[in-house]
Amino acid sequence: MNSPLDQEQSTASSEQIHSEFAEAARLAVEFASSTAHATQLAQFAELIASRIKNGGKVLAIGNGGSCADAIHFCEELTGRYRADRPSIPAIACADPGHITCTANDYGFDQVFSRWVEGLGGSNDVLVAMSTSGNSANIVRAVEVAKERGLSVMTLLGKSGGKLAGMGDCEFIVPGETADRIQELHMLILHALVGAIERALGY
Repeated sequence: MNSPLDQEQSTASSEQIHSEFAEAARLAVEFASSTAHATQLAQFAELIASRIKNGGKVLAIGNGGSCADAIHFCEELTGRYRADRPSIPAIACADPGHITCTANDYGFDQVFSRWVEGLGGSNDVLVAMSTSGNSANIVRAVEVAKERGLSVMTLLGKSGGKLAGMGDCEFIVPGETADRIQELHMLILHALVGAIERALGY
């Protein structure tokens, strides 16, 4: 049998987990309460679809957990989301060869900008994620994307940081910690995949 101390620890842990669930739900409701967010995302999905129809593609970048989100977002496009349909062109900057080479030769601040420079065209769209909005390598990549004529979506948190106002489409989601912010970013990305599919007629 569990000791009273074990039971107390289990109860305390359960209460903390419940608090985290509740906080995530509260933030999702707060974000979803604005119909403007859905309208903005639908409009940007239409833009992405038009770029894809003209030979463009989606590029996605982020650090750490946001890099994992970028990978997941792109595989939902190139692979399968909820139903079968043709592959949608998308690439996440997650190649360790490129990242380590560029970081070693030019500095970590340029790992994404040189990738955009090498792969980005004026028909493409860049999805850039930063929970703080202050990641120097993301800021530089967005600058290069804008210089090269790409349309840019930024997924940010807190105040939006240095990236605030730099995207053609911008979402600054509520939340004080990276995990809560990233959860809302993934909600946006999943909704975006579905919206792109519909805009392409799939």
